[in-house]
Amino acid sequence: MSALSRLLARTQNRGAVLKVALGYLAAITAAELLTTLLEPRVGLVLHGILLVVLLLHTAFVWEFAVRDLLLSLAFAPLIRLLSLSLPLVNFPLVYWYLITSVPLFATVILTMRTLHFTWHEIGVNLRALPLQLPVALVGLLFGYLEYRILQPKPLAKAFTWEQLWLPALILMVCTGFSEELIFRGVMQRAATEALERFSILYVSAVFAVLHVGYKSVLDVAFVFGVALFFGYVVKKTGSILGVSLAHGLTNIVLFLVAPFLW
Repeated sequence: MSALSRLLARTQNRGAVLKVALGYLAAITAAELLTTLLEPRVGLVLHGILLVVLLLHTAFVWEFAVRDLLLSLAFAPLIRLLSLSLPLVNFPLVYWYLITSVPLFATVILTMRTLHFTWHEIGVNLRALPLQLPVALVGLLFGYLEYRILQPKPLAKAFTWEQLWLPALILMVCTGFSEELIFRGVMQRAATEALERFSILYVSAVFAVLHVGYKSVLDVAFVFGVALFFGYVVKKTGSILGVSLAHGLTNIVLFLVAPFLW
């Protein structure tokens, strides 16, 4: 049996899939730590290598369920590469979210077509509608709590409607909806078959690791807890509507409201 054949055979084993998933999580974590704490260029090179390896690995195991997880994991290095490689220095920070979200939305559509995911399957629907509003409003509390941790500068010049409406819309769509579409939508859907009961825990860990850039261990832990809550809600309701609104409101309070009020 060739080395590739042995790899494909082992990929069908749940324990082996978990080990592979944890290995990629460790690599993503290492790349984030390098990018944030040591040398950004080295971290970006590692993210680039990870992206290529994940795509190649996906091709090698195309006939197995793990391919969905591997392809969805490619979003992690892709997000970091886009956020740090695009020439955005001359744009206000809030527009970075808008610009980087465009290729991410396009990649989501391509990934869905490749994996034959439907919009309904990844949670873009109105299921459990009465529960979505209470879930969304939790984002106000999350935004205040995260502000107490990070205390970032505001992304608007003044606390006025004219200065706030467009940044708020960008944060709602380009962080709230886009990130939930990727993580609780595509990635959690892909991880469910490969990791089963560990899927929410795993996706939450990946999501939290991508917040290492804020240089706060407490914030990473907080984001991990929020991600677990979001993942559980999506699993129970089958919809990302409430968590997308909650995520967007979290960032609106964090970057646009709390910096002016507190």
